Amino acid sequence: MKLGSLKGGRDGRLVVVSHDLAWCADATHIAPTLQAALDDWERVAPQLELLATDLAHEAIPMMRFHERNAAAPLPRAYQWADGSAYVNHVELVRKARGAELPESFWTDPLMYQGASDEMLAPRDPIPLADESWGCDLEAEIVVVTGDVPRGVSREEALNCIRLVGLVNDVSLRNLIPAELAKGFGFVQSKPASALSPVLVTPDELGDRWKDGKLHGPLKVDLNGQPFGRADAGVDMTFDFGTLVAHLAKTRNIGAGSIIGSGTVSNRDADGGPGKPVARGGLGYSCLAEVRMIETILDGKPSTPFLKAGDTIRIWMEDEHGHAIFGTIEQAVEKA
Repeated sequence: MKLGSLKGGRDGRLVVVSHDLAWCADATHIAPTLQAALDDWERVAPQLELLATDLAHEAIPMMRFHERNAAAPLPRAYQWADGSAYVNHVELVRKARGAELPESFWTDPLMYQGASDEMLAPRDPIPLADESWGCDLEAEIVVVTGDVPRGVSREEALNCIRLVGLVNDVSLRNLIPAELAKGFGFVQSKPASALSPVLVTPDELGDRWKDGKLHGPLKVDLNGQPFGRADAGVDMTFDFGTLVAHLAKTRNIGAGSIIGSGTVSNRDADGGPGKPVARGGLGYSCLAEVRMIETILDGKPSTPFLKAGDTIRIWMEDEHGHAIFGTIEQAVEKA
């Protein structure tokens, strides 16, 4: 089942979307918003599944699903917590600044609490007031949970995952060092993130969803050129069950919480840092990573951060070459 939200009101209008993303059916008679559906999932989900089946058989009124008219599936969420499940990415960042990677990073996930009062629509521009802030994209996988009790195991946490999707976790890299130096985490350096047009139930993903990981290339284009093709199921140190259980260790998690994987990152075939797509590699899911590799190899970065007019595309395809979650397609815009 694929669920989305059309623009309308602060929390959008819930729709069930066809497998090929071409059509949708109004679902507000079942639940007015996706958050309302997640709040009452055990009762509502079977009704939404029936609606999805009727949509597939063209047995109900339906309308074209235009991604440009879609809001973020959760235009505002109760929680957005982003992990760093691909330790390869963290290792590169630390290596570039001459810092050792603590051994605990391989056994204890990194995670920060982000802002979720505004989640950008998949076609919304990225507003940037000052290019010196170092604007970066971060292509990631996300899951959305139901209610998660405090102290759950990894296996129990996996059963609490309701939906899977994509996110562009925008970062202002040049603001990060000063904020982290205060010892109190990100605030200004983490503006609003953009969600994929639809979120998908794990059963809809088939073999792509396995062991708490989403498998397959996460595709990223920058200014119309291939930038990233990293496989989301490879080099993922911590699966989503582990990430959700980590967040729930000391507190309950409310339905509608979004948990991110962190930047998807693959090692090269020889175990070293990845190569650009143009050189036969799998590329990168953020600019910071290629800049770190340039720093390691050349002593300084040469790839610039995003500037006004730059465009990005983030998507994942099924075996037929169709976008599973739709496409995040954004342009950087002078704020």
